[in-house]
Amino acid sequence: MTQNISYDDFTKLDFRIGTIIQVNDFPKARKPAYQLKIDFGALGVKQSSAQITENYTKKDLLNHQIIALVNFEPKQIANFFSECLVLGAPDEKGAIVLLQCGKSCKNGQEVN
Repeated sequence: MTQNISYDDFTKLDFRIGTIIQVNDFPKARKPAYQLKIDFGALGVKQSSAQITENYTKKDLLNHQIIALVNFEPKQIANFFSECLVLGAPDEKGAIVLLQCGKSCKNGQEVN
């Protein structure tokens, strides 16, 4: 069980819609991963590392809208800085499935 947070804590989290505009292999990552560039509209383009190679090809991901935490503190992974956290959930095999919108949304749109 996770620790409860206050509503004030929750309001500090900035979840946004973005479109993946570039996908590269990430051979220096310890676990198989991609390097993603994601367009968040007025917020600009941010990069993220994501361990999603089991369920997605690079072609699958290109132009795919995702949900991400954009005010996540940058994290260095090998020689790469991940600037946002792409959200997903494990499938029955433990491989990550990305969270996404049911319909197309504007890049940078806040998730409420």
